[in-house]
Parts: sequence; structure tokens; C-alpha cells
Amino acid sequence: MMQLAVLGFLYDAQLHGYDLRRRIAALTGHVRPIADGTLYPLLKRMETAGLLRRELQPGQVAAPRHMLSLTPAGEQELLNRLRDPDELFITDENRWFTLLAFLRHLDDPAQQAAVLRRRLHFLTQPASFFWDGDRPLRAADFDDPFRKGLFTIATATTRTELTWLRETLAALESQA
Repeated sequence: MMQLAVLGFLYDAQLHGYDLRRRIAALTGHVRPIADGTLYPLLKRMETAGLLRRELQPGQVAAPRHMLSLTPAGEQELLNRLRDPDELFITDENRWFTLLAFLRHLDDPAQQAAVLRRRLHFLTQPASFFWDGDRPLRAADFDDPFRKGLFTIATATTRTELTWLRETLAALESQA
């Protein structure tokens, strides 16, 4: 998830490591705070793999700064990940939001629609947080106000996302 965020933000603009960390934290930090011990080794591995480059530039006020940007291989890696995301990026809400943040970089509406169709398919499958054998339990099955709340919130969120997905798919398919 963090590597996709790095690729996406650097596709948008050349950034200093601190700025990149701040942007990733704003996107995903509510779920997983971004530690320097996680981000900077990842950046080094991505640089070694040829996905990004580090360039020393004069600082605005202080010492020179290392600015990060994507290489052509890094740009291609982002587009490949957006075109064909791993299943967890479709099924895990936090990963999905990270993918969604950068899906605009695919300039082909048909490719964007294909990703959205995968999410739509996932959301329209029977699901529940709790099961009674093979039967998914619903909010009405509980007297517990907290579990009812869990189901009520999840159901409202899913309905809203389904509406958005269907509207966006219709718009994308009219462009294709």
C-alpha cells in the first residue's frame, strides 16, 4: 500500500522525503502511521530497483535537499499496478482508497472501468461480519446496539459506494 502511495504521489510531483511522508500520512496515516523506519528503507529499495531517483537540490532556506522523482520505470510500475491491482487492493477498504486516489493516472476510461467493475463485483457478493453457519447475519439479528451500529454504518457506506461506482462506470463507459 505504501509503495503504491509513493509511486502515485511522485507521479504527481517531485517531492522531498518529508513532504512525501506527510502526504502519505494524510492519505493512509489514520490507519497506519508512517514511521521513518518504514518509509526511508522503502525509498532506498525503490531507488535501487530503478523506480525512483534522488537528486540533490538547493534548499529554499536551509541546506540542500534530496528531491525524489519517478523514473520512467517507476511511472510504468504505477500504471501497471493501477491497471491490474492485486486482489487485496480491491477487497481491503484502506488499500482500495489508496488505489482510488491515483486511478486517474490511467488515461484509458476502459481500463479505469475494469478496475471499478472488480470492486463492484466484490461489493455485490454476500458478505457479513458475523455468520450463523452459512447464513450471513444482519443488523436485525442482534440486540446489541454496537453490533447494530457496525452493520448500520457498513451498510450505509456500501450503499453510497455502490451508487458512486455505478454512476462512475456509466460515465466511463459513455467515454469509451
